[in-house]
Amino acid sequence: MEYREHDGFRISEVGVGCYGLSGAYGSKDPEEFKRMIRCAYELGVNFFDTAEAYGDAERILGEAVEPFRDEVYIATKVGLREGSKPCLSRAYVQRGCEESLKRLGTDYIDLYQVHFDDPETPVEETVGVLEELVSEGKIRHYGVGHLPLERVKTYFKEGNVFSVLMELSAVARESRERLLPLCRSHGVGAIAFSVTGRGLLTGIRKRPQFEPGDIRNIDPLFQRERFQSGLRVATKLAELGEGYGKTSAQVAIAWVLAQPGVICALTGPSTVAHLEENVGGSGWQLASEDLEELEAFLKRENAWLEKEQRASVASILQGPLPHNSSQAFTDVIYVIETALALGLTTEEEILPLFRELYGLREELSEATIPQLTDIQGRLRTMIRD
Repeated sequence: MEYREHDGFRISEVGVGCYGLSGAYGSKDPEEFKRMIRCAYELGVNFFDTAEAYGDAERILGEAVEPFRDEVYIATKVGLREGSKPCLSRAYVQRGCEESLKRLGTDYIDLYQVHFDDPETPVEETVGVLEELVSEGKIRHYGVGHLPLERVKTYFKEGNVFSVLMELSAVARESRERLLPLCRSHGVGAIAFSVTGRGLLTGIRKRPQFEPGDIRNIDPLFQRERFQSGLRVATKLAELGEGYGKTSAQVAIAWVLAQPGVICALTGPSTVAHLEENVGGSGWQLASEDLEELEAFLKRENAWLEKEQRASVASILQGPLPHNSSQAFTDVIYVIETALALGLTTEEEILPLFRELYGLREELSEATIPQLTDIQGRLRTMIRD
């Protein structure tokens, strides 16, 4: 395992995240997960990421790392809980920190991260309480994630931000163009997540049958032209990997680590076998000529993908939604995320509508089609081409 230094931390190039314990990717065995965490430590991983919103993940992680707590970095997140909208008020962050400390079984958090934006709380208030927690020794650093670009800039201006958590992979490249340059210009570290495209870059050849409740059933990455492009990218990574004796997943991780400013590639293994493969993404580099070849390939994919995505957005917005409510919901999600990626709208404009849409997820039925159609109509007026 190789390590990268940033602001006093020496972080393993590959980290392990606990999002899978939230149930987002189907059920997980907590005891197997603990074994995987301990094995990760033995393999040199020293960065572990969780959140108050990930079900019982904080407690499970805390129990797993207890024997070597002071030798690893624990990152967790604040501001979002199941069934409630984001909140980053002074009182909420103070209480959230105390509760996370208790669940983790520790008296300090290495990296405390803003999970999602709370537009009703001034950034100055949130930064103020985070700085107080630093001075009290309850947290060592703080970071941000899942925020609109302008909000990130405000945090950079008002506080001492350690890192930005961003989705970054060979099939989700938007952060490389928008967030990474901003981080570099401010000396802020980038922690990349979903670096293997939520499993898309691990060597699959067709869309898997996911468990009910698995978020990938509605994930735009596994829909339409994005999935088609993703399969081609995965194939390209596998071809490059043959020359190094590496898998497509390992090449995907190495590509992320090749991006200037990235201090850790956060992976989400739930088994020891997956962990061992992911760790193999560290400690080696793609040759410059292979990186150039891959960049040329991704540039061609970008051009094809943008053309096809624009056509899909127009088709979904102008035509009637499917009678199947689940498919209609998935189509509208696709429009929102694709429009954001293409710059056809702004996060500030569309996030309230996204939250309204996502609130329908657990009650989809024929009766929700009119609500979905209403959201479709509002999107039609909001998205600019």
